[in-house]
Amino acid sequence: MKNENIPNSPTTELFIIFSTYGGLLLVALTTLFWLWSGMASLGTFYLILGAPIVMGVIAFRHRQTKTISKYHNWTYLSGLLYFVIAPVTFVILFLVSKN
Repeated sequence: MKNENIPNSPTTELFIIFSTYGGLLLVALTTLFWLWSGMASLGTFYLILGAPIVMGVIAFRHRQTKTISKYHNWTYLSGLLYFVIAPVTFVILFLVSKN
């Protein structure tokens, strides 16, 4: 983004998005392959209670700036798609771990 001279580059938002989706991956891998822990529970609480608010704010803030660059558009779409990806992931994990 720095080399392309993108104005108002969404670096902080992309870091938050990366952390949130990384946490979702970590919870999924913990559920499938390892033992559940207190840290996994804290991550799950964040993903269920905190992340929708944070991702909603990111999507809302970038609804007007999504035409500036591909990074702004990806930030907007990543924030918006969390509301589809996270529930589907949690339902799949619930069904798989039930067995």
